[in-house]
Amino acid sequence: MKRRELIYAGAGLLAGWGLSLVDREAQAQSGGLSVQYFGHSCFLLSGDGRRILVNPFRPGGCTAGYAAPQAAADLVMISSRLLDEGAVDGLVGSPRILFEPGVYELNGFQVQGIGMDHDDVKGRRFGVNVAWKWQQGGVNILHLGGAAAPITTEQQILMGRPDLLLLPVGGGAKAFTPEEARAAVLLLNPKLVVPTQYLTAAADPASCDILPVDSFLSLMSGIPNQQVGSSITLSASDLPSSSQIRVMSYS
Repeated sequence: MKRRELIYAGAGLLAGWGLSLVDREAQAQSGGLSVQYFGHSCFLLSGDGRRILVNPFRPGGCTAGYAAPQAAADLVMISSRLLDEGAVDGLVGSPRILFEPGVYELNGFQVQGIGMDHDDVKGRRFGVNVAWKWQQGGVNILHLGGAAAPITTEQQILMGRPDLLLLPVGGGAKAFTPEEARAAVLLLNPKLVVPTQYLTAAADPASCDILPVDSFLSLMSGIPNQQVGSSITLSASDLPSSSQIRVMSYS
């Protein structure tokens, strides 16, 4: 896995990372991670003085009825160059953008991008999907992006056991089917699972081939699931010991 150093020029960009010692200590005392859902596989995660936006999209197809994400962020991570997971032309401000597998570091903060196939034909159709792993607010996060092929042993070792797993479940041409998503949960044993990339009323039915979240939930008997709002707050001390599912709603 390649190691990459993130080098920023100018105090403005450094300030955008919330590197103020006072701010960092205040947030460390309060702890926790805020997770805001923008639809499909797009989330804003805030904690430790950082705002991280994952997979901003351009509305269309399965995201036709969603608004384009408009959230200020210090760092943006995208899983692919496809417009449902990597539309960066309308971002607020000038955040750093990560889009390749590798290990990235900035002043003790580390993000790891894990390359996976974005389809079930070894990436020949949609190329590489980047799964993102990092710790924020005391929570170990794994966003699988548009993973479509089974997780290999090497990938599993890199991923570890996530506290929060953001998991594609709707199937289609470039994401886990519900059955594959279930297998990923059993393999990774996450504490919390938030399903992503499933059919909602926002989709254009003529151009969206994914399944509703219930197709995944119906396979997860024995694992508690709960419908929640468009934002949740997590803390390491409140995480369950065994897997639970939180289905976030689009606001």
